[in-house]
Order: sequence, then structure tokens, then C-alpha cells
Amino acid sequence: MAQGARRTVGQVVAVLALAVAVTAFLSVAAVRHGFFDLKVYYGALTFWTHDGGEIYDFLKAGTQYGFTYPPFAALVMLPMAYLPWPAAITVSVVITVLASTVVIWWLVDPIARRAGWTRWFALAVALCLAAAFEPMRETVNFGQVNMLLLFLVAVDLLRLLPVGSRWAGVGVGLATAIKLTPGIFIVYLLVTRRWRAAATAVGAAAAATLLAGALFPDASREFWTSALWNTDRVGELAFVSNQSLRGTVARLHPEHPSTVAWLIVVLLVLVLWGWRARAAVAAGDEATGLALTGAVMCLVSPVTWVHHLVWLLPALTLLVDNAMAAPARSARRRLLLAAALLGYALLCSRIVWAWEKDFTGVGGFLGSNTYVWISLALLLGLPIRRWATPTGGGRTGGDAPVGSAVEPGGVAQFPEPDRVAPGGQRHRVGRLHPVG
Repeated sequence: MAQGARRTVGQVVAVLALAVAVTAFLSVAAVRHGFFDLKVYYGALTFWTHDGGEIYDFLKAGTQYGFTYPPFAALVMLPMAYLPWPAAITVSVVITVLASTVVIWWLVDPIARRAGWTRWFALAVALCLAAAFEPMRETVNFGQVNMLLLFLVAVDLLRLLPVGSRWAGVGVGLATAIKLTPGIFIVYLLVTRRWRAAATAVGAAAAATLLAGALFPDASREFWTSALWNTDRVGELAFVSNQSLRGTVARLHPEHPSTVAWLIVVLLVLVLWGWRARAAVAAGDEATGLALTGAVMCLVSPVTWVHHLVWLLPALTLLVDNAMAAPARSARRRLLLAAALLGYALLCSRIVWAWEKDFTGVGGFLGSNTYVWISLALLLGLPIRRWATPTGGGRTGGDAPVGSAVEPGGVAQFPEPDRVAPGGQRHRVGRLHPVG
């Protein structure tokens, strides 16, 4: 058997073994939520379209949970009301899997190219690991829309902005119209002075919102004047699944959480994020800009359930990218790989649920907010990858494709002949050399 064939057989066996291991892990660790959130969407849409009720008046039987997204989300989900329940589940799972596959491919493929890994093998391994990731499995089991939103944002930041497309911003705008929290990416575009993309994002969000308002005036009026401000519909802030700064503060004093303390911490975190985001874009590192903004969104949102933490996937992937760009057997590579492994392992472990009933005391405070600490660590410590073209090409800046990691004292890329990157743009693929 030829060496290449033996390598392929070995990789297929490795992927199958990993898939079996992940399946076994999920059989023990994964919680079956019965597509709870999807049932809320489905019930609200059915109540609205078939029973003559208002979508924001619907509450799932025996709960305080109702439809909490803007009217444009209802428009996007409307076809679901005309499907049988098993078909709605199938559509939800298929969309999540497809969106996840594309986003993970965009993040992992550049690493595989530079590291010399077989690209399909790298993607298969990454997908298996993603399946074990608690936020990802919670997204699937709840029937959530998180990966669709991440896909829309990634289209802009990883595929359109680096090549200067006039459509850059549409994905961010649509994601914001579906769910308000991705609006932080409009702020990201403003902070990093991409005025045209920010204007396009605002225009897309406004157009989608006005379209929904024209089609569903009563629902739009109720959402913007009432449902949006009804925090009881989203659940208890101190609940351990709320891994945001607001949840952290609320767990200190569940009966009377301090809004002032929360706002002060949020302000400090936003200042840190703005500084790091601008540095990332100035270095031409759009992927890190996306990752930092995803992390800060999880932190500053009043409610960040565990399934929302799929927005940390880019940051964890980029830790591996930075590690593989560091010199082999260097302390930097070991540190970054260890950080990525620790963050990933903790985010697979359901560790915060150990304090679901009692999060008092120092141990309870530290343990019940484990995922918040990971988000903060990624925001603070994720390296910014700098583009080096020392042969006179100058910094590639915002036109650089997703590429190699380098920090001062780390490694830099030196140009070699042009190759075609994903998406069709041509760029220099370099060898890694130590700097300083």
C-alpha cells in the first residue's frame, strides 16, 4: 500500500475512533432538552398564524417563556408554522449543522493549510470536537439560532470585509434584526472605523425591521413598546446558566443585584475590548476582531445562556492557530495549546452546573462563573496576529485574508509565491521565522 493511501486509511480510522469517543461522551454528558426553545418558537408561531393570537402574548404552558426575538425573526421563522413538528426539528438541526460546518471550515482551513494538515481530516476532527462542546450541543438540543447568527456575522468579517466588498455589513445587519445582541458588531465596525460597512449594517438592520413592521404592525408595536422591556420572559438573571457579567453580579446578591456594579464592570470591559479590537484590525487580523467581539458580547449581554457561548468557538480555534504558528517545542506553543485545551475541556464539562443549587461562598462564586472567567481570559489574552511583509510589500491591513499568527517575540511570515486562498483572493503564503 502506498504511503499516501496508508495515511488516508489512518486518518479515516482516527476520525471514526474520535466520532465513537465523542458519541460515548455525549451519551453520558449531554442533557436532552427536547428542543425546548424550538417548541417556544413553534408554539408562538402556531398561536399567531393559526389561532389568531398575538405572537408576543404566547407563553409556553407552565412556564414564563415566550417569543423574545424581534418581529423580523418571526418573519424568518414563519415557514416553520406550516411544517409538522418533526419537520421543524429536522430543519433546525440541518441549518445548525450546515452553518457550523461552514464557519468551522473558514476558521480551521487556514490553519490546516499552513500546518500542512490534510484539510478534510482537520475539518472532520474539528467537527467531532465541536459536537462535544457544551454550547454547541446545547444549541442543537434547545433548537437555538446561535450558529446561524455566527454564520451571518462571519460572512461579513471573514469573507467580505477582508476583500472590501460593498456588501460587507449586510450579514451583521440581518443578524441584528433577528436578535439584538449581534448589534455589538455594528459597534465593532464603528470602533474600528469601517464607516461604509457600519452604515450598510445599520441600513440592512433598519430595512429588515421596517419590512417586518410593515407586514406585522401590531406585533412590531408590541415588541418595541412592551415585550422588549419585559425581562421576566427570559428567566432569572442569577440562574447559573446565565454566564454573563450580569449573571455574575446577580449571583452575588440574587434578591437585589446591583445594576450600578454591573454597569461599571461592563464599561471597563468595553474599554478593554475597544482597545484590543482596534489593535486587531490595525494589524489586519479580522478573525481575532470577530473572536474578541464574540467574547465581549457574551460578557456584556444581560443574559448569556450557556448555548450562547458558541461565540467563543472562534477564539478557542485561534488559540490553536497562534500555537501552531509559534516555534515547535517553544514555551509559547505549549502555553497556548494548554490554554486552548483547558478552555475547551471546561466548556465541555458542564462544570458550572455543580453550583446550580448553591453558588454562595468563595468556591461558589469562582465555580459558578467558570465560563465568565474563560470569556474574560480570551478577551484579555487572545494574541493579535500581525502581518509581516518585510520584502517591501507593506502591511496588508484590512485586505489581508485570514492568516498566520504572530506576536512581538513570536513568529512572522515571509513571502513566498502567490497561492489562491479560500474565496478566490490571492495572497502570499509564507514560511514561519522567529522574530527578535
